[in-house]
Amino acid sequence: MSRTPQPRRSTPVAARRGPSLNAVLTGVVALVAVLVIGGVLVVNRSSGGSADQSRLLPADAHTLSAVEGNRVTLVEFLDYQCPACASYYSGITKQLEEDYRGRITFATRNFPLDVHPLAPLAARAAEAAGEQGQQTGMYHALYGGFQDWAVTGQATATDETAARTAFERYAQDLGLDVDRFRTDLDSDAVKAAVDRDVADGKALGVTGTPTFFVGGERFEPTGRTLQAVGDELRAALDEALAG
Repeated sequence: MSRTPQPRRSTPVAARRGPSLNAVLTGVVALVAVLVIGGVLVVNRSSGGSADQSRLLPADAHTLSAVEGNRVTLVEFLDYQCPACASYYSGITKQLEEDYRGRITFATRNFPLDVHPLAPLAARAAEAAGEQGQQTGMYHALYGGFQDWAVTGQATATDETAARTAFERYAQDLGLDVDRFRTDLDSDAVKAAVDRDVADGKALGVTGTPTFFVGGERFEPTGRTLQAVGDELRAALDEALAG
């Protein structure tokens, strides 16, 4: 599924190297239920096959929900400044997380894309919050506040100072030690955690976001709408749970 840079395609999935999709960004999160940018919605297609579990879901991976034994797993490689990821969050995964809580292990891995200048900082913000046990809280805050820090009008936001201010506000709202959060945000350990996720993603053939794996198998939907893709993802999870 490895891809070379392509011209902008009519799909809400961002590639690691390629032109930004942000020209069509305005209102994308508010309109996720009807987001169809022509063509077929794709989630980083590949040849499929089982993934290396040690790279896909290491023991210390952050989980939004967890079930002992990890019998059925959902792993998402994501970029916090990616409009496609924000759309999937609002239209699919936020509710899926609630609906399947206690039934599956849902883990998130960082895969900031080169075309999103604030994505590495946002990934570090999630990891820094995780140092205080609040990675899940920061995950929701980053996507919930997407329009506040990730975009400026119809363009990709680039103001790191403004983003840091927003992230520190989220940390405060989560009850974190903000001074520690600020220090961890730029620590070698947090940077290394993000780098490891990216390295694991590349080793698994990830080139764009969002990329999902269900039970170790790459999820390859065919739906033409966000709703259709969400239904396919739920069907894949239900099938894994029934197996």
